[in-house]
Amino acid sequence: MKNQTVLFRSPVPVAETATIAGPKEKEGPLHAYFHYTLEDDLLKQDSHEHAEIRLHVGVLKQLLNRAKLSPQEIDCAFAGDLLDEIIGSNFAMRELDIPFFGIYNACATFGESLILGSCMIEGGFAERVTCSVTSHFATAERQYRYPLELGCQRTPLSQWTVTGAGATLLDKNATSKIKITSGTIGKVVDYGIKDANDMGCVMAPAALSTLRTHLQDTGRTVDYYDKIFTGDLGYSGSLLLQKKASETGIILHNHEDCGNLIYNRIAQNVESGGSGACCCGLVFNGYIYDQLQKGRLKKVLLMPTGALLSKTSSLQGESIPAICHAVSVEVIE
Repeated sequence: MKNQTVLFRSPVPVAETATIAGPKEKEGPLHAYFHYTLEDDLLKQDSHEHAEIRLHVGVLKQLLNRAKLSPQEIDCAFAGDLLDEIIGSNFAMRELDIPFFGIYNACATFGESLILGSCMIEGGFAERVTCSVTSHFATAERQYRYPLELGCQRTPLSQWTVTGAGATLLDKNATSKIKITSGTIGKVVDYGIKDANDMGCVMAPAALSTLRTHLQDTGRTVDYYDKIFTGDLGYSGSLLLQKKASETGIILHNHEDCGNLIYNRIAQNVESGGSGACCCGLVFNGYIYDQLQKGRLKKVLLMPTGALLSKTSSLQGESIPAICHAVSVEVIE
């Protein structure tokens, strides 16, 4: 490990992915890259929270089916979501006979899971691990802002929480050419912003902090990567990141944001774009993985971002800290 970056001596193969996307995500520009899409985001359940649990169970079963593996062949699972006490993951894993690490870094959880899973394999503690996340628009609105039933008006800077589930299989012995080569562990960054509707600007400073650290630790420039994908800064947060990066001499000419990619921002009326733990989860396990498989991308830096707030901290007047992790994924022949 160099400073904040884990450099894997034996890059960790990404063996398989699985995705389930919600109805609004199905209508977006990336619909062709999702493995399964929903017509109804309630999934015939009594609540949207129960629907999110079914999403998590479903995407892990889909991942195992695609990889032709049983739960008993997985050494451990890393899983997280945005619900209180990560009940989406906890309740999902009670249906699967897999040793379980429940993790939480808000919308940066997927990046955290990839780094932790890769460390388990690199360290010789596991051979196969799964990394999975879910989020749901209705459950996130109820928890962090206002229940949909109230019909509250959304602000121009607000983002639309992605409904979906994404899962990745890391397998030490897989023949996949797509491999995780390093992971930069983020630090908590707090610029004193208190607006719970402005997540992009909350998370942009954390993204810049982790990006600068990653480049310093690895001795690389942004040109090393075909694309640098941030998690869910959305439209306004992406503009802020690029502006602040340029002030430090970093020109992000190859930057894309998953929150900008997953929706047609204007046509789908999602204000500043997408967000949520599964924003990166869907875009990476669907679109980015496909582009890596086809050789259209060879070197990618995935940077999931997370706003570390709760309804309790917001109501008590706290500012909103943020974090970002960076995962280097490369095609190695």
